[in-house]
Amino acid sequence: MSTITMLRLLGTGMLKTASIFFFTLLFSLPLGLIFSFGRMSKNGLVRGVSKLYISVMRGTPLMLQLIVVYFAPYYIFGIKIPSWYRSGAVILAFVLNYAAYFAEIYRSGIESIPIGQYEAARVLGYGKTQTFIKIILPQVIKRILPPVTNEMITLVKDTSLAFVLTEVEMFTMAKQIAAKEASIFPLMVAGIFYYFFNLAVAAVMEWVEKRLNYYR
Repeated sequence: MSTITMLRLLGTGMLKTASIFFFTLLFSLPLGLIFSFGRMSKNGLVRGVSKLYISVMRGTPLMLQLIVVYFAPYYIFGIKIPSWYRSGAVILAFVLNYAAYFAEIYRSGIESIPIGQYEAARVLGYGKTQTFIKIILPQVIKRILPPVTNEMITLVKDTSLAFVLTEVEMFTMAKQIAAKEASIFPLMVAGIFYYFFNLAVAAVMEWVEKRLNYYR
């Protein structure tokens, strides 16, 4: 196999990796915020359900969650699994898993805001929703960027777990080529791809962090 062919195949796998990464962030970030609200709710039932969800998602392997999400429709409801569901199951499992981590990051950020800011906003006539959106959330986003960046970098590497459902992302493609060619070179190239992917993620997040660092 020529180097150009190998790079083309790895590029195809990289597109799948990037797709999993993008859609996971797109849905898990807002879902995590919802669960953080549930985790801090005054309603005991809502708080308990949210806490249990976060505990299960963080306490069990993502690999197992992928298998459960994919096979649950068949074993629980007897629904025949269509071929298109494989990609959807990968995204769904990743979203549910990372939403739990983001929920705790959001919660730590929200709870770090001094209570005096809520009281000051109430004195100024702000409602609860206005207070959160205009005063609290911008500060929370600024504070949670470093841990969110760490999770994003971990997500890039975790995309390789999609192989469990036979989704051919970049690392799986690299393993297939390496096995066929009896060479570790494709794996080394994949490692370089991962490194530069994460380098780009870190650079973008660092730029965002500097843009929000308006006190300097």
